[in-house]
Amino acid sequence: MTQYEIESMLRLYTDAETAVLAGKSITFNGQQMTMENLSEIRKGRQEWERRLSLALNPRRRQGYRLARFK
Repeated sequence: MTQYEIESMLRLYTDAETAVLAGKSITFNGQQMTMENLSEIRKGRQEWERRLSLALNPRRRQGYRLARFK
């Protein structure tokens, strides 16, 4: 995914969270979201924040490396 696509999804989740906190119910990805779904919306937003962080800092994506000594 591109950085733009990730940021777009993050904006959708942020908008959904704001709407639910304001007492509105919204339809997101075909599902009706209300106050009960706030934790699910936040989990999704956190996942997209994690993806954006990885996209912006590719060094974090490398993980562990194996050193070979001869």
